[in-house]
Amino acid sequence: QVRLVESGGGLVQPGGSLRLSCTASGNKFRINDMAWYRQTPGNERELVASVDYDGVTDYLDSLKGRFTISRDNVLNMVYLQMNSLKPEDTAVYYCYVRDFWQNVFWGQGTQVTVSL
Repeated sequence: QVRLVESGGGLVQPGGSLRLSCTASGNKFRINDMAWYRQTPGNERELVASVDYDGVTDYLDSLKGRFTISRDNVLNMVYLQMNSLKPEDTAVYYCYVRDFWQNVFWGQGTQVTVSL
């Protein structure tokens, strides 16, 4: 199994910044893709940003220029730097990992609240 643990969420004012971190751990795992998703109550989980093993990234169009995803393949970590946050960014953010055998793993999620 692969365990994913997120951290870095919290309450921030509009225009503020947060940096989310996710650490992967387990026995004999090999990570391929990593990503961040977010979900609000009653809605489907949506892809925010992804990064492949070589560092090639992709973003939700509305987030380009505000969010940055990065990874550390030595530490088995993925990060999401969130700048210029808006109230509509409020959600639970989930770490996502797909391994070499195409198994998918999810973190428990971390709450991000953007409000005055």
